[in-house]
Amino acid sequence: MRLIERYIAREIMLPFTVVILILVGLYASFVSARLLAGAVTETLGLAALLKLVFLKSLIALEVLIPIALYISIIMGLGRLNRDQELNVIRSLGISGTRVVLAVLTVAIPIGIVSGMLSSYVRPWAYAESYVLDAQAEAELNTNRFQAGRFYGSERSGRVVYVRSKNDLNKEMQHIFHYIRKPDGSEIVIAKEAHQIQPTLAEPRPHIQLSDGIAYQLASAADVDDIIQFKSMIYFIDNDYVTNYRRKAAATRTLWQSDQPRDIAELQWRLSRPLATILLALIAVTFIRIAPRQDRTDRTYVFAALVFAAYYNLAGLAKTWVEQGAIGRIPGVWWLELLMILALITYAGLTRYKRAPRAT
Repeated sequence: MRLIERYIAREIMLPFTVVILILVGLYASFVSARLLAGAVTETLGLAALLKLVFLKSLIALEVLIPIALYISIIMGLGRLNRDQELNVIRSLGISGTRVVLAVLTVAIPIGIVSGMLSSYVRPWAYAESYVLDAQAEAELNTNRFQAGRFYGSERSGRVVYVRSKNDLNKEMQHIFHYIRKPDGSEIVIAKEAHQIQPTLAEPRPHIQLSDGIAYQLASAADVDDIIQFKSMIYFIDNDYVTNYRRKAAATRTLWQSDQPRDIAELQWRLSRPLATILLALIAVTFIRIAPRQDRTDRTYVFAALVFAAYYNLAGLAKTWVEQGAIGRIPGVWWLELLMILALITYAGLTRYKRAPRAT
């Protein structure tokens, strides 16, 4: 790499390092505050909370890295543009193409890293974090209950009461459990209960009840069901589990699936490197439309709107594939193709405007 290219790359990498550290720090702080508000430390302990924050930050990197690169290119090249250094570089015979190639020397390696994180690190982090999530968020987690108190959840319509509890064995005695369902309600009364920790083999939160009666009260039925049991495993409904299995699945496993949701997840992972590079090239175009410093603020606002529009469209493209509205081809790739066409069109228009006209 020549001196000019190294200089441009350095002007991008310095703000990239600062921005990615700030974004990761802000995200980790947000996750920590949310988990602390949910009393996760009381359930799992401080060490598990720190691990959970670390895993969730790893998951977020596939989004934070393209954002940081996008911002750093606008900041780095914008600074060169404001100080007239880009004009000096052009006066030395350095074409705009070489400037773009210098940006690509940074964007391509970062795009590859983003793809590796999305394809391999992210699924592992999801698999590890879900076990901790399930332990921390399970509404029937014995660690969250105190004897002699009612616990309710408006979101799920669940009410739990425990008369006594053994913290050493993580067992509860004389349990009352009520849950509201769309077609009625259910009441479970048991003599004993024992929390079973989620595992990778069975990630759903569940609890083992002993010596009890279950009343299933249906709104439309004339006769309610009464079930007496000696032992019963009660699974806690959690929609997050279905997403977990797909997001935590190995990329190699997704290749072999023909399910629309698996196809959408696979294509999302594979599109991250290309999306990162294309967003970097789009960031370069904002420098050329703002040659004067007084238009910089307006450019930043427009760049932010473009980035927000891209991620909304990316989420929409993935949803369409998940729902089967779009097949494997074009899948989520139509958005990247649209970006490539937009960049080619912009490059063609720029070259046409700079071309000398016959007199």
